[in-house]
Amino acid sequence: MGRVTQRRRVIRIRDGAVGTRPDTLVAEEPLEIRLNGKPLAITMRTPGDDFALAAGFLVSEGVLGAAEELANIVYCAGATDDGSNTYNVVDVRLAPGVPVPDVGLERNVYTTSSCGLCGKASLEAVRTTARWPVADGPSPLRLQPALLAELPGRLREAQRVFDRTGGLHGAALFTADGELLDVMEDVGRHNAVDKLVGRALREGLLPLSGTILLVSGRASFELAQKAAMAGIPVLAAVSAPSSLAVDLAVETGMTLIGFLRGASMNVYAGEERVILD
Repeated sequence: MGRVTQRRRVIRIRDGAVGTRPDTLVAEEPLEIRLNGKPLAITMRTPGDDFALAAGFLVSEGVLGAAEELANIVYCAGATDDGSNTYNVVDVRLAPGVPVPDVGLERNVYTTSSCGLCGKASLEAVRTTARWPVADGPSPLRLQPALLAELPGRLREAQRVFDRTGGLHGAALFTADGELLDVMEDVGRHNAVDKLVGRALREGLLPLSGTILLVSGRASFELAQKAAMAGIPVLAAVSAPSSLAVDLAVETGMTLIGFLRGASMNVYAGEERVILD
């Protein structure tokens, strides 16, 4: 789309020397997601892979679970007063017979709560709406710590826009052997995961059994929820998880790894998948 990055003039100070230079920044724009023509959600994202983002978001909401449930996704023309297309509004059309959810308070609790009574409601929502169990695949996953330690470097090498801006989160899918399946970047870590899951949905690859999801930041409940809804058995993050993310991992049988940096890592749940000497 040509809008992933933008150039801005900055004043640069280095060792007391002052100068000006252009700097490359990651773009951030709103995306409105409509469902069968009705507004559903707005997220701030890096433009690009918007259809995958919208599809992945609907997977995490329990609306979509298979490619055949999706009729089409289009950009909405006439999104502004003058009728021009900003490419910041997409409309997702469900296939005939796919139920349209009632968007209300329950959804908001489900996606944003992180503690207390609302946290319990969030865990229950994932339990009741997940299409598939978190599954290893044909054979049980047994992961060497040395293999896990290599994954952040592979993600970093695949982040092309990060190299130019330093301002993007990354999310990547790996096989149990460490093979990189897909990678996405976005200003929002949750958007990067939605783009991964959405592309997998459109290619008919859900559930993502036997895969490892690696995120470049922390592991929040929202990211653990998205992994669980896609059937991903292992979630790893280079930073810390939240308490509710750990609770959800235990609840669903997911392996959750945090502070994955070099040869060091913390295993918060699902340690049976990690080979521990």
